[in-house]
Amino acid sequence: MTQDELKALVGQAALQYVVAGEIVGVGTGSTVNKFIEALASMKDKVPGAVSSSTASTERLRALGIRVFDANEVGELAVYIDGADEIDGRGYMVKGGGAALTREKIVAAQSRRFVCIADASKRVEVLGRFPLPVEVIPMATQRIVRQFQALGGTAQVRQKDGRPLVTDNGQHILDVTGLQIRDPLAFEQQVGLWPGVVEVGVFAQQKAAVCLLATPEGVQTLTY
Repeated sequence: MTQDELKALVGQAALQYVVAGEIVGVGTGSTVNKFIEALASMKDKVPGAVSSSTASTERLRALGIRVFDANEVGELAVYIDGADEIDGRGYMVKGGGAALTREKIVAAQSRRFVCIADASKRVEVLGRFPLPVEVIPMATQRIVRQFQALGGTAQVRQKDGRPLVTDNGQHILDVTGLQIRDPLAFEQQVGLWPGVVEVGVFAQQKAAVCLLATPEGVQTLTY
């Protein structure tokens, strides 16, 4: 089974967690794109979605799914999104698609986080995937030095030879060389650094369920 087929498999499986009659939180990325395609098959059963990125918003609207501003609605029943890494406790690293801040906002607005991923994203300890951190540009070099003090190497993410600019108008640092054994404490520590908009460790907003695509089918993990 190809990666594309595996992503389609979990995207379809996530439909069972969508609550009829309620607005659904929708994340960002290639696996989520498969979920959005699947969601179009039941768009008459939900009022619409709250989206975590411009890219997902455009995709949802193109399929005829209404997109609400997060401030227009209250608590969401479920948020469905992918992950760059997920450990055995449901803690995740996210932000490979540069949407981590808005993803965390929508996750915090939702009662339940359902992660959809393939088996390659499952890790024992977070940190193998470069950790994305959204930063205010004037603080970049000081934050780079703070990560050096933790044993990490941080680089500004580039696009077309220039620093990538997020949907929020900020930059992304990708940090390698870390082993994040206490995700809750790490998220709290880095989140307090001046100039950090958001850190891509999802510990406070961890997954309640992970639908993991394997060649044998979808494995359901609960935390």
